Amino acid sequence: MAETTDRISPQPGPQTEFLACPADIVGYGGSAGGGKTFAELIEPLRHIHNPRFNAVIFRRNSEQIRQSGGLWEASQSIYPLLGAKGREQTLEWRFPTGASIRFDSMQFERDKLQFQGAEIALLEFDELTHFSEGQFWYLVSRNRTTCGVRPYIRATFNPDPNSWVKRLFAPWVDRRYPNPAKSGEIRWMLRDGDSIVWVEPGTPDAKSVTFIRSTVYDNKILLAKDPGYVASLKALPLIDRMRLLDGDWDAVESGNMFRREWFTFVDRGPASARRIRYWDLASTEVKEGKDPDWTVGLLLAIDSDGRIYVEDIIRVRESPGTIEKLIRSTAEMDGRTVGIRIEQEPGSSGKIVIDHYTRHVLQGFDIRPIKVSASKTDRAKPISAQCEAGNVYLVRAHWNNDFINEVVPFPNPNVHDDQVDTFSGAYSTLSLGGWAESSSDLMDLARALYLPNIGDETIDS
Repeated sequence: MAETTDRISPQPGPQTEFLACPADIVGYGGSAGGGKTFAELIEPLRHIHNPRFNAVIFRRNSEQIRQSGGLWEASQSIYPLLGAKGREQTLEWRFPTGASIRFDSMQFERDKLQFQGAEIALLEFDELTHFSEGQFWYLVSRNRTTCGVRPYIRATFNPDPNSWVKRLFAPWVDRRYPNPAKSGEIRWMLRDGDSIVWVEPGTPDAKSVTFIRSTVYDNKILLAKDPGYVASLKALPLIDRMRLLDGDWDAVESGNMFRREWFTFVDRGPASARRIRYWDLASTEVKEGKDPDWTVGLLLAIDSDGRIYVEDIIRVRESPGTIEKLIRSTAEMDGRTVGIRIEQEPGSSGKIVIDHYTRHVLQGFDIRPIKVSASKTDRAKPISAQCEAGNVYLVRAHWNNDFINEVVPFPNPNVHDDQVDTFSGAYSTLSLGGWAESSSDLMDLARALYLPNIGDETIDS
């Protein structure tokens, strides 16, 4: 940053390129220390002469905005130089012309709805990988204005191989993308359902997109003020160092049970097959600063030749009421020929949940509870063997990347394993034997697979 009382300017290099880029959507950064915060704070200043201009800079929660060194504190060294008056209570700056820049948050998925009807000329996301895909695209619909400024979007982020952001900026950050783009190269995209389609320039309704890479080595001011920062990044554990220093979007801690190359991708599943939708319900409440489990519903099919297809995965963090509606609507979509299996938590609370789903939420559907007792690793062994044999196929869809990036590190305590649980549970339920280890497990498996009318009498092992 170069600044005086009458001049605020970017550093030469990626920061200047970011501020000069005309694309509708620009991603910036891709590693730590690249000057992302300053770039997004000064981006709106080009329009503050317009009294009707407004910009909103989002962070996932308000505490991140207010924390030491966060957006609000950083803005206090810039915006007053231009005569802006700040209101910390509302996290808003108002400039002498009437133009405004505000900081806001969307901690929960539902928080996006508070912006229904909003008109925002400039949308900026600080650490886009912290937001959900649904939040981002909903806010894109709010990116509109009549103030005379062409609506546009800017976002900063560090690498996260598990994030949907990798799919959005795949031409720039995914080394496996077949037609890679250079940093700053502008391309055009449309959305087809949940998929991104890259199209030719001039295609009607297409948005222009680019990603501009910046590293700590581009931030000369930071290096001068804190020459030990690079050494701090180099001291990080290998995977963190690869992401935050090298900007590597493919750095994933590999486990010993699944490999990326073991999966084959197909356009659709078999016309005729045995199918179930296996649900693992998250019991952890979403709280500030926490990273709770996900509710996951995985649709698995096995054809007459024993080939295994993962056809769909639903993965959300929502309230129990919203989850109930989602599971019901998914059951309707899958159809009544698809069995529904829900992993039952131990104890009376788990029985109550299953009873509620059986009697009320999914009445009339083929629903069965599944009790598990073996370790997660042991339950994953059968499907791991099938993957290694090349017998598992993934239907191409938006969830593929999240799934791959969860199963490959497994077992890793630092990575969620909810999709692994549904993957192994669905396969074990559809196959013979599975993880059944006791008479009660065998009874559940028999009820789920072959004997839907079985009573509660004991099955001798």
